[in-house]
Amino acid sequence: MNGHIETLPGWAAILIAVLLIIGASLTLLGNIGLIRFRSFYERLHAPTLGASWGTASIILSSMLMFSVLNGRLIIHEIIIGIFLLVTTPVTMMLLGRAALRRDRSRGLVITNESRDPDPDTKQP
Repeated sequence: MNGHIETLPGWAAILIAVLLIIGASLTLLGNIGLIRFRSFYERLHAPTLGASWGTASIILSSMLMFSVLNGRLIIHEIIIGIFLLVTTPVTMMLLGRAALRRDRSRGLVITNESRDPDPDTKQP
């Protein structure tokens, strides 16, 4: 790719730029959610979605750029995407389960069995 970036057609450059901006924006939103949400469980969701969809958009832009520059379909980035799309949700699920187990062992989680029944429907 030494100096071939100038040969990139305008339509491809615009599409690549749009995909990169979408990917960067989604990743940024996920990271803002990581900072803004208060509890650990709320924080799990935003970075997972941001990382997954943001990465997918960035990977699409990379595939498009190298495919246009080389004149053939380049799909090497799909392997990176598959690994990220599989490992990120699994990692977050395992972190959530570990946090839930920790909270249950400390007695911090309120389950349906431990809640007081509704006083209006309480049976004598």
